[in-house]
Amino acid sequence: MAHLLRRATFGPRAMDLDEAERIGFGATLDGLLTQTGPTPGTDPGAERTPVPPAERDPYAVLPKNADGDAKAAAVKAQKAQVVALTSWWVNRMVSAEHQAREKLTFFWHGHWATSAQKVRSANLMRTQQQTLYRLAGGDFGPMVHAMVRDPALIYWLDGQRNSAAAPNENLARELMELFTLGIGNYSEADVKEGARALTGWQLDRVEGTASFSPKRFDSKPKTILGKRADHDADDFVELLLAHPATAKFVTARLWFRYASGEPVPAQTHERLVAAYGAKRDITAALRAMFTDPAFAATRGQLVKQPVEWAVGAMRQLGVEPGSWKENDRKQLNAALDALGQVPFAPPSVGGWPAGAAWLTTSTTQVRLGLANRFANNVSPATLDAVASAPAAGRPDALARLLAVESFSTRTRAVLLDAGNSGKQADLRRQIALALASPEYCVQ
Repeated sequence: MAHLLRRATFGPRAMDLDEAERIGFGATLDGLLTQTGPTPGTDPGAERTPVPPAERDPYAVLPKNADGDAKAAAVKAQKAQVVALTSWWVNRMVSAEHQAREKLTFFWHGHWATSAQKVRSANLMRTQQQTLYRLAGGDFGPMVHAMVRDPALIYWLDGQRNSAAAPNENLARELMELFTLGIGNYSEADVKEGARALTGWQLDRVEGTASFSPKRFDSKPKTILGKRADHDADDFVELLLAHPATAKFVTARLWFRYASGEPVPAQTHERLVAAYGAKRDITAALRAMFTDPAFAATRGQLVKQPVEWAVGAMRQLGVEPGSWKENDRKQLNAALDALGQVPFAPPSVGGWPAGAAWLTTSTTQVRLGLANRFANNVSPATLDAVASAPAAGRPDALARLLAVESFSTRTRAVLLDAGNSGKQADLRRQIALALASPEYCVQ
């Protein structure tokens, strides 16, 4: 049960484990997957952290004759908007009750990896994040159709420069290689022809919208994946969705982020592809994965991504980053940056790394520092729950609090050596060490 909740959410609280054990695996899984669908119900945590209102790009609204000082101020304002949006999303991930949907949205953010460092618009990134949230589960098709006209992705991959007169292949190439088909399932000719199908889109950075310009569109026949017609962007997407490689690629990506860094076993992969099926159902594929025997055998095979680690820790400790002062929220973002993962800032279109890449000497020190910050902000109720356990049993209380199966003999010794007086300083030290432990960082 804990294994399912650790993977499907950012990190189950002790109360979540209690409820799951009460209602059983099937009902727990049903509840999680309902969250990813079109009618997830009310989420009080999301209501407490509403999506920020759209703001115009301060640089885009500058007059053409703006001087250097005005431009510098606009760039600074752009960055401040992105930092604020990042803080909002981290707070939303911590606060939301529909954890499965939040986790799936973050998965898609890594899949359609788009960075504000190039896009330079909180408004465009906000729009994309909401698209991923809205279309997270169910049919994969609407998401792909939405993303080829997503302003942030278009700008990120130079789609606004793609015209009949001067084709740009970036978006077409990544659409096939990283978002749908995977390497080896298309040709260079498909890239060139696909780029022609994606011509015609232009951006209005002031309004934060993408629009289609027929004058810029290449309306001549194109041959894509063996099909010749007057293909446009939607036709191109439908060809990609119909290709059998897409089902295999997308389900393998789900396995990679939710189950194991090792390749998905062949029989399991067949079951995931069958569940995805003609309806291209992401939620059904997740159900097939979470109920597959191979998934149950993946304990200890995933290193938590920094965002997963931080969000899960804050949820389990009752830490509310939204209540922190602005400078403290900025320091949280800076710590995530030092760990190598900040929302809205993937390092490349390929997304973030996985596995041992997150476990370096330098990141271990940063993680321990952030763990201490979390421990110093733990809710009184959580601290009382840990304090109520006898000193010798405190590692077990921490394991339950943090949804760890059990701590090793070595980790237990470290936790006990950190202090058994029951004083708050000792308790906070034990919490921080538990958060930095191998058993917590690898799930």
